[in-house]
Amino acid sequence: MATWGLIVEMTVGTGERKHIEASVLAHVEGTREEALAELGEWIGRYTPEHPRSPKRSRIFRTADGYLLVVDGAWQSFSSRFTVAELVKDSATPPPEPQPTPVTEPTPVPTPEDAAPPPAAPPEDAAVAPSGPTVDRYADGVPVKPAWLGRTDLP
Repeated sequence: MATWGLIVEMTVGTGERKHIEASVLAHVEGTREEALAELGEWIGRYTPEHPRSPKRSRIFRTADGYLLVVDGAWQSFSSRFTVAELVKDSATPPPEPQPTPVTEPTPVPTPEDAAPPPAAPPEDAAVAPSGPTVDRYADGVPVKPAWLGRTDLP
């Protein structure tokens, strides 16, 4: 599937500083027609910064999107909405997190189900200092945390 950018080019500033700026409203995965339909929804929610007191507003459909022309008291301002296929992105946004499926909780094995203690090393192997035997689950996690029952902890 193609990724489409919903782009708005709008008139900003006033007088001699009036210019066009572009920004990406959103990305749409799917067909061009689906992207155009989403763009049509954006126009219904879009409120341009200028003019402050609009007198007349017109929306024109073009081959690639829409053109919004808003007449103010002294000047007209335009916003061009375009659908364009994303070809390259140097900073691709991270994928949206997928919902995690709900699964049954894994039963916690009882100490009786725990794996047997490891076998004694061969006679010729270096002997490590041995401490008390710790009961462990099959994955190696101790059944009783080492800190449980210590009196020297706050």
